[in-house]
Amino acid sequence: MNDYRANRVAGHSYFFTVRLSGRGGTLLTDHISAFGEAIRQARSRKPFHVDAWVALPDHAHAIWTLPPGDHDCAARWRAVKIAFSKSLGKSRAGAGLDTIWEPHYQQHPVGADDYAGLVDYIHHNPLRHGLCAAPREWPWSSLHRFIAAGMVPG
Repeated sequence: MNDYRANRVAGHSYFFTVRLSGRGGTLLTDHISAFGEAIRQARSRKPFHVDAWVALPDHAHAIWTLPPGDHDCAARWRAVKIAFSKSLGKSRAGAGLDTIWEPHYQQHPVGADDYAGLVDYIHHNPLRHGLCAAPREWPWSSLHRFIAAGMVPG
């Protein structure tokens, strides 16, 4: 396991899993730019640090650290989901797909003892789903940022 403490920022960290309502689809990776833009928009309104992330075809995992004293994860994810959905709205009109996201998401606080294990879990998730032969092959992951920073071997 790698030492990711250099990536930590002040505040409370949370691990998330968000899922699209269409299981087995590829909407998230097909529109990865829109997902990234939705996160940027949410961060501009209510700041948070994206510690680690991975986007898979129909779900995503992330660790976010919110500013000290701020625990409002729900407003941030709501903003991401709305922005992503709006960006796809016109292209999905008439497709019969009213709900893009599952209404709920999984969230739990990340303690210092489980931080590194969750970062590794996130980065290895595409491999577990059979989407690549090695985590570094999956393009939609913060693993590449960690490799560039010398925090994990390439």
